[in-house]
Amino acid sequence: MNEQRRQILEMLAEGKVTADEAERLIDALERERPESPPRSASRPKPRPKYLRVVVNWAGDPGGDGPGRVNVRVPLQLLRAGVRLTSLVPPQALTKVNAKLDRSGVPIDLTQLKPQELEELIEQLDDVTVDVDDPDATVQVFCE
Repeated sequence: MNEQRRQILEMLAEGKVTADEAERLIDALERERPESPPRSASRPKPRPKYLRVVVNWAGDPGGDGPGRVNVRVPLQLLRAGVRLTSLVPPQALTKVNAKLDRSGVPIDLTQLKPQELEELIEQLDDVTVDVDDPDATVQVFCE
């Protein structure tokens, strides 16, 4: 990663620029860069390393004001967690599933398979989800 791109990402992390502004700055940097040769078809796409969740909110008039949450979860942690579920006894997974369901998280841990996680991560590589609300913006993406 070049120094200018790193500075833009640091400004984003510090809240000095919004995600949209950072994206525009990075796009402008890429336009200034001389054309690089196209990627060879034989080189595999780099594997994403993180699942990123960014939440920004403006705050309410009588509240604490604007805020930002920036969560970066290593995908290796998710991969390891899925593999660890194979070590948990089925009775325990059933109890955990029931608790998760009651908490509003309808995930069946008995159905998680490492190969399915890899497929999900592959699909997330090209997905950016923006949820706009007058008070908040949520972004979920892989990097």
